Amino acid sequence: MNNHPRLIHCFFTLLLCLGTYVHAADVPPRAAIATAHPLATRAGQEILEAGGNAFDAAVAVTAVLGVVEPYGSGLGGGGFWLLHRASDGMQVMVDGREKAPMAAHRDLYLDDKGEVIPGASINGPLAAGIPGVPAAMAHIAKKYGRLPLATSLAPAIRLAREGFAVDEQYRRYAKLRLQTLQRFPATAEIFLHKNAVPSLGYGLQQPDLANTLQSIAADGGESFYRGDLAKRLVVGVQAGGGIWSLEDLRQYRIVERAPIRTEYRGMKLISAAPPSSGGVALASMLQMLGQFDVDGMPEADRVHVMIEVMRRAYRDRAEYLGDSDFVEVPVVRLTSAAYAKQLVKGIRMDKATPSAALRPVGQPGGAGTDTTHFSILDAEGNRVAATMSINYLFGSGFVVPGTGFLLNDEMDDFSAKPGVPNAYGLVGAEANAIEPGKRPLSSMSPTFLDDDRGVAILGTPGGSRIITMVLLGALQYAAGADAETIVVRPRFHHQYLPDVVMYEDGAFSADTEQELSLRGHMLKKQLSPYGGGFGHYGNMQAVVWDRQKNRVDAASDKRGIGAASVFVQTKTAKEANGK
Repeated sequence: MNNHPRLIHCFFTLLLCLGTYVHAADVPPRAAIATAHPLATRAGQEILEAGGNAFDAAVAVTAVLGVVEPYGSGLGGGGFWLLHRASDGMQVMVDGREKAPMAAHRDLYLDDKGEVIPGASINGPLAAGIPGVPAAMAHIAKKYGRLPLATSLAPAIRLAREGFAVDEQYRRYAKLRLQTLQRFPATAEIFLHKNAVPSLGYGLQQPDLANTLQSIAADGGESFYRGDLAKRLVVGVQAGGGIWSLEDLRQYRIVERAPIRTEYRGMKLISAAPPSSGGVALASMLQMLGQFDVDGMPEADRVHVMIEVMRRAYRDRAEYLGDSDFVEVPVVRLTSAAYAKQLVKGIRMDKATPSAALRPVGQPGGAGTDTTHFSILDAEGNRVAATMSINYLFGSGFVVPGTGFLLNDEMDDFSAKPGVPNAYGLVGAEANAIEPGKRPLSSMSPTFLDDDRGVAILGTPGGSRIITMVLLGALQYAAGADAETIVVRPRFHHQYLPDVVMYEDGAFSADTEQELSLRGHMLKKQLSPYGGGFGHYGNMQAVVWDRQKNRVDAASDKRGIGAASVFVQTKTAKEANGK
């Protein structure tokens, strides 16, 4: 293997200790939590009020979201947890992304004629990578938390055992994946009622999941990766046609990575590193936008430039981004001002650049849409931005009998075959080809923003559109917006291919819409996946700590069913431990 990725990894590992400048007065007046589900927000607050810190709360929220949002995350998936420790300014990304089984190969999802087998990388256990969520929770609790893992997992265990009421969002998503859920008996028994979508208010109990969580709480995930549970998982996966082995589970490890950092007009952005493409693409787009006076432009010009910047960053994402433990990712070049100046030279103000006119990219790739995010700030100033996923709705749809959780279908995030896009239309190159033990490329972008005004913690689900949503949120924060303004902003998106601008109703004025069309942009208004007219996308969770006003606010995207809470944390973690 090329040694360059190892050298780059070592270089960024050295940066972990640098952190950011720690202000003497960096003690927020309130703690805050924003998550995609009210029960997860309540669990995080419960842990903070019990004396936990933001990292303990992150473990609790991660686990509860896996219980109440099985369509978006869970023990069978992975994610990225961006951490900031207030005591020393340390910032690190905990990489709990799934890994390809050792028996995986680049033609895994092709038939004997070399054609992609429909659904093979989406449905069933063959679509599943080795999960990272259990290992990540144990790692965060042990290294950064103050409370025992069992304490932080207690709310999730309770909810899994006692049950929660099915809401309309759960029912919509279950309808969309009903045939897949019905295909696997162990899955249907848990997530359906009498083999049909549960009625509104139905109490969904998950005793097997409660037992699995109890096992993780007792041994820190040892059984999941190396014990009896691991054996059960391998037997179940192989019986269903998958390729997991005991060695795959034994070899899984969490990786701590230095986040991607950049500056935009005095605002620091700290975001996810490869195998996420989020931080690199965000840094690239902000560096390009820094070459223009976007704040002084008319709306049509500003939106035009932003679309062109998105187009170019996603084109580079397609060619260069992948697992940096396997391929050399030119992070420094892609995020530099000098490279940004080269990229923007081709931008014309009077005409859209056809994506076909840019240098072509060889192979396709992707990133899942059905994900979750949360943001946490505690009373000491510790903060967490975390995005987790099992990829498509309800992941692969497969539950190993007796375990209680869905396996991911993150293998679909790899490049399957040249010229054949995956479920989400993104394109990718050799950097994201399937290899044994490799982590698939992701768009998940948990992000911190830091400037003279204060701090923002944000992120969102949304697949390929995650990065542009966070970009729009970052620009809103830079303009002085509070958390609510950041999360409600109507959105637009371009991802190089397909060559269309996807947008929500109200994203720009009618005059700007007309002007963009005249310049050659192909516009496509987002439609509801459930019918009934125009739709929306994303589910951003944001916390803003305004140091100048000594004020904390938080907001959960109204596009979803989540909740935000800002409260006085009466017992800090230090006080709880007598320190």
